[in-house]
Amino acid sequence: MAANAPATVLIFDVGDYVVYPKHGVGRVIELQKSEIAGMALELYVLRFEKERMTLRVPTNKAESVGMRKLSSDKTMQEALATLKGKPKVKRTMWSRRAQEYEAKINSGDLVSIAEVTRDLFRADDQPEQSYSERQIFEAASSRLARELAAMEQVDEPAALDKILEILNKAAAIYNKDKVLEK
Repeated sequence: MAANAPATVLIFDVGDYVVYPKHGVGRVIELQKSEIAGMALELYVLRFEKERMTLRVPTNKAESVGMRKLSSDKTMQEALATLKGKPKVKRTMWSRRAQEYEAKINSGDLVSIAEVTRDLFRADDQPEQSYSERQIFEAASSRLARELAAMEQVDEPAALDKILEILNKAAAIYNKDKVLEK
């Protein structure tokens, strides 16, 4: 390391895909040095294409805000396996469940996001979702699809198709059980 190297160890490089818990998958487009209130700061400049948003995160705060590299293949496989599981729907009030779902999505934890996606998925032959259920489902499935797309180097619609295919296969199994129970 050079004598004038920054004190913080940079975890991310320009060009890396990263996950910022509240916003999903972004890309480090620049490392920036700024002076704010007389303090020299190093910042990661993140670009979130879907939201057309740029975010600056101090390099020394990246870890504490939960910023991370894309998930490992093992974690992604675990998330995709979660989609195949039986949906778990709690019988609590919707407002409480909605808060729990939002918290899971904003945690940035891929398996938790997959749980929300699985639990709120409705196959074509199932009852219609409420508007707010649909919104949360789309937020979760989109977040999952963006990370899958970045990992598999495909576009988001292709990744979403893969997720929906898994969900539809699982729904065919679990909905068949419901028909038999009646």
